[in-house]
Amino acid sequence: MELPMRILIVAPAWVGDMVMAHALVQVLRQRHPGCEVHLLAPPSTASLGRRMDGVTQVHLLDIGHGVLGLGRRWKAGRALRRLAFDKSIVLPNSLKSALVPWFARIPIRSGWLGEQRYGVLSDVRVLDRQAYPLQVEQFVALGLPVGAVLPAPIPDPRLHADPEAARALVQRLGLSLAKPVTILCPGAEFGPAKKWPERHYAAVARHIVSSGGEVWLMGSPNDAQTGEAIKSACGDAVHQLAGRTTLVEAIDLMSLAARVICNDSGLMHVAAALGIPVIAIYGSTSADFTPPLTSRAQIVRNALPCSPCFQRECPLGHLDCLQKLLPERVIGLL
Repeated sequence: MELPMRILIVAPAWVGDMVMAHALVQVLRQRHPGCEVHLLAPPSTASLGRRMDGVTQVHLLDIGHGVLGLGRRWKAGRALRRLAFDKSIVLPNSLKSALVPWFARIPIRSGWLGEQRYGVLSDVRVLDRQAYPLQVEQFVALGLPVGAVLPAPIPDPRLHADPEAARALVQRLGLSLAKPVTILCPGAEFGPAKKWPERHYAAVARHIVSSGGEVWLMGSPNDAQTGEAIKSACGDAVHQLAGRTTLVEAIDLMSLAARVICNDSGLMHVAAALGIPVIAIYGSTSADFTPPLTSRAQIVRNALPCSPCFQRECPLGHLDCLQKLLPERVIGLL
């Protein structure tokens, strides 16, 4: 009896990139019916893989960001050797991310050229950004033969929530579903040039509350201070949950929302993958590269000659792309 094809995807450490990787998972399953798709992921994104249909197993690689950890990568490769993978696809562009498939002796190891990975990768490709302008296109292309036409359309990433866990979270956190819930995600791990000002989020929150809605603020522990500032400007009608949930719990809570308003961030991609209406606010980055992959998204940006600059902080010191993007623009879409 012939064993199913086994493919290992070395997954990204960024939440948004990990969500987009599900498009690749779906394309692989379509091209190779019956195949097993495994993910090798860091703690920051491994839980997302467990909420993706089509993923056979998630293997955790617990090595700190920026740490080579050569011995631990070798041990991880040895452990994966027994699964006899046929192919690996390395989504991050670093040399260290390609080491585990090499140590695992996976015969085909595909990835884009980066950090002199010749030899470690057996299938080194040179990225043509004009052919593949979108991040999700770059991921999917690695799962196809060189020069192959991308599927049209590329399948949107999808995450599944746990309704029972969501209801338990509502009770535990003292929340209510009596009114339509709008979730605001005011954080962005990339840097301040992606963060719409707190006062603008507060103005939107006050409008939603005055219109009979409920507002939940969500994000990582790094966003808790921002969430507290917005809540203090709005009062008790706004619930500050940033830093109070795990990533999986955020997925479950977000599935209950009527809409999500967010910066270009990992949680924007999570909301899109849950099929929730999204209002996405862009500053230094561009929806031409990493858009929310859903037909239910509305993009808001301030078209300036200096934007997008793709910088973590405004190189001109004014952040006009976000400061001058007034809350009325978002309120008009509600």
